[in-house]
Amino acid sequence: VQLQASGGGLVQPGGSLTISCAASGIIFRDNVMGWFRQAPGKQRELVAVISRGGIKRYADSVSGRFAISRDNGKNTVFLQMNSLKPEDTAVYYCNAGGSLTRVGSYWGQGTQVTVSS
Repeated sequence: VQLQASGGGLVQPGGSLTISCAASGIIFRDNVMGWFRQAPGKQRELVAVISRGGIKRYADSVSGRFAISRDNGKNTVFLQMNSLKPEDTAVYYCNAGGSLTRVGSYWGQGTQVTVSS
């Protein structure tokens, strides 16, 4: 299983960024896909997950600012991030194989998102 995250970078506070994760080695359409993040010195935390049928769940800290989506034809999950804050700075990881309430077994390599002026 490979989860290849991309699209991270440096963005100013209040800006937007979309990151993506391309999956292979799994039946993508059958998997719950998620995004987690880990800031320096902190534990990895849930950002957003999306079920096979498109049900979405968000962390309170990003609800209303971030949007998770999936393209089953391209085996890709996206995270659109708006109104970014410095506290959103973290390495963002793609996750697969879990549920809306359970972390999956498969992890991508992460992509760095830095929010700074």
